Amino acid sequence: MFDICCIGHITLDRIITTRTVVQMAGGTSFYFSNAIRNLDVNYLLVTSLAAKEMQFVSDLRNKGINVNVVPSRNTVYFENKYSENLDIRTQRVSQQADPFTVDQLLNIDAAIYHLGPLLAEDIPVDVIRLLSGKGIVSLDAQGYLRTVKNEEVLPVDWPAKKEALQYVDILKANEYEMEVLTGEKDITKSAKIVSDWGVKEIVITLGSMGSVIYKDNTLYSVPPYIPGNYADTTGCGDTYMAGYLYKRNRGAGIQEAGEFASAMAGLKVNSSGPFTGTEEDVMNFWGASSDKRVLR
Repeated sequence: MFDICCIGHITLDRIITTRTVVQMAGGTSFYFSNAIRNLDVNYLLVTSLAAKEMQFVSDLRNKGINVNVVPSRNTVYFENKYSENLDIRTQRVSQQADPFTVDQLLNIDAAIYHLGPLLAEDIPVDVIRLLSGKGIVSLDAQGYLRTVKNEEVLPVDWPAKKEALQYVDILKANEYEMEVLTGEKDITKSAKIVSDWGVKEIVITLGSMGSVIYKDNTLYSVPPYIPGNYADTTGCGDTYMAGYLYKRNRGAGIQEAGEFASAMAGLKVNSSGPFTGTEEDVMNFWGASSDKRVLR
C-alpha cells in the first residue's frame, strides 16, 4: 500500500521561452514524481511510454523513485511555447501515447491516487471509477480540456465531466479551466458548481496570483510565494499538487497544505526543469517572511 500514487504519461517536451529552448522529459507524472521524491512519503509512479524512451524511467529510478511502467506504442511529444508572460503558453502535440486501462491498475493500491492526464483519451472514466473504490482520487483537469487538431492543442469542454467528477475527491484546475468546465467566470460560483457535481476539494491555481481552495462551502485564499528568479513555470502546478497532497496525506489542514504547496511551487519557478529541493528547503522559503505571505 502506497501513500500516494501518480498515474500519467511521461512526455518528450520541448520548452521554448524568450530566453531558452530546452528539450527534456515532462508531463504531470514527471514533474510530480521529481517534486515529491525528497519528501517523507511512500510513493509510486505508474506511467506509460515507448521502449525507446525508457531512459527517462531509468533516470527516475536512479533518483530512488518507484516506477511501474505500462508499455505504449508511442511517447507523447509536447511543445510548450511561452510568451514574455510565463502564465501564457501555446502547445503542440506531434504524437500520442496509448491510454491507461482498468486491467493495468487493478493491483495498484494507494491511499491517494493523483491522475495527470495530458490529453482527453489518456485516462478513461472507468479507470477513475475503479480507483475511487480503492482510495482518494485527485485529478488534474487540464488533460480532459485539450484536443489535438493538426498537432495544435485546442481547448474543449469535457463531455463526460459530470459522470467522472462524481468519483473525484480532489480536483485541480486553473481559473480558465474552471470556466470551461462550468461556464462560470466567478471562481466561487464555479467551485460551488463543481462541488455540487460531487468533488469534495477544488484547488484552483491562479498563476502568479496564488491559488484558492474550496471545501465545505468555504473558500481558502492561498498567497503566491515569489522567488528572486522567475525562470520557467512548466510543471509548476504539478509541483504544487505534490506538496498539497503530501501535506494532506500527513493530516495538514487546507490552509497549511495550500501554503506549503504554494511555497514549493514558488521555489520550482527559480529554474527550468523539475523541483529538486527538500521539505526543509520549502519550510525555510515559506518561513522567510515573518507573516508567511508574498516573498519578494
